[in-house]
Amino acid sequence: MHDVDNRISGVTNLPVEKLKLNDAEFLGEGSCVLSEIVTKQGQSLTLDLHNRNGNRGLKNLGKLTVHAEETVASRNAIEVKFRCSRLENKDLFSKSDPFLRISRIVENGGSVPICKTEVVDNNLNPIWRPLCLTMQQFVSKDNPLIIECFDFNSSGNHVLIGNLQKSVADLEKLHEQKTGANFILPSSAHHGHGKVLKGQLFVDHFSEKQLYSFIDYVSSGFELNFMVAVDFTASNGHPRDPDSLHYIDPSGRFNAYQQAIMEVGEVIQFYDSDRHFPAWGFGGVTNGAVSHCFNLNGSASGVEVVGVQGIMAAYASAMNHVGLAGPTLFGPVINNAAEIAGQSLSCNSCKYFVLLIITDGVLTDLQETKDALVRASDLPLSILIVGVGGADFKQMEILDADNGCRLESSTGRVATRDIVQFVPMREVLAGGQTSVAQALLEELPGQFLTYMRNRDITPGTGNIAQTSASYASIY
Repeated sequence: MHDVDNRISGVTNLPVEKLKLNDAEFLGEGSCVLSEIVTKQGQSLTLDLHNRNGNRGLKNLGKLTVHAEETVASRNAIEVKFRCSRLENKDLFSKSDPFLRISRIVENGGSVPICKTEVVDNNLNPIWRPLCLTMQQFVSKDNPLIIECFDFNSSGNHVLIGNLQKSVADLEKLHEQKTGANFILPSSAHHGHGKVLKGQLFVDHFSEKQLYSFIDYVSSGFELNFMVAVDFTASNGHPRDPDSLHYIDPSGRFNAYQQAIMEVGEVIQFYDSDRHFPAWGFGGVTNGAVSHCFNLNGSASGVEVVGVQGIMAAYASAMNHVGLAGPTLFGPVINNAAEIAGQSLSCNSCKYFVLLIITDGVLTDLQETKDALVRASDLPLSILIVGVGGADFKQMEILDADNGCRLESSTGRVATRDIVQFVPMREVLAGGQTSVAQALLEELPGQFLTYMRNRDITPGTGNIAQTSASYASIY
């Protein structure tokens, strides 16, 4: 904070970027992270001002109150459920794998994609899960939208089955009248007019609703509970070897595991009131046997450590008494995290859990991991995976499900929602992103909100389990 005298420049309300703070009197400074503000009641935080060197000294430099306010143009949204019938088949040896992409037409005549459905495999009469469109996305009920139906291809070269143009108001009428709209296949030969197809789009559900933001939830008392799991497989290299991914540098420079723990933990910890974090290791030798989920702190009874520094201390200590082994299995760790999340439902707690898995290797239990993730998709849980080192992480990208195909278990059950975000650290560093945390946490608010909205949980209800208690018995 500075005392700026505008009379010197002769201009009042001078833009901040033009102020010469070196010429202004320093009054004091304070610092915090945004999560500290938004999690406070009333979203206000009062800071004690101190000198630049951080020393408050005996002199009282005053206080500064910071208030956070989210700018939301509108909370209005619609929920719509689509299905199609008699779609044209685009595959030779099987049926099409259709999905819908919805785009908004903009002023210059172009279009901007605003959302898409999941992919329904091998089906010419698909039924998709409900979509939620905000007013920021569709602008107004009369604004034209382009709805395109594609046949999904893993190469990314999706084949257009057909499209049509409808506004939100039109979709509402389709629902009320219980009628379908025919798709059109564009053709340059028809000078902009296309062939009307037999395939039709139906609106099985249409409703208007109010949407709450991530800030609405955390400011009303909902918490993010942080959990971490560390890979102790032998492919990391011996911890005393400077080339090892687990090498702890005496100079204090963080290795990749420490960097991921610190960057993600320091963001999430402010959303957790008690800061007691479950921490596990996997793929290491403890008590003479390989364990695929052991307490990182070495305790036989308690899995929790206190604060991010507690995780760091437990990790450093484990390097001295845990042997590196293998193989790389995620299933046991995910099941343990899911059990904790499931138990919280029966306690009516306002908690959402975030598991950070840091690994260097290729999974050997891919299907078991998929099964665990599909079960966990019904729980208040998100899983962040950081890949360290130079391994091939294609399997992790499958778990991430960013291609629109939700995970499927060995029994054919499809995940309720996407709960995984994978980031290879080497790509984050090479791409010049601000931090691993920035890349990892990008999808977390959306995953959190999907869980809340799917279960009609609103801020201030004080009960995350109000419609979800039955899921506690999954494990």
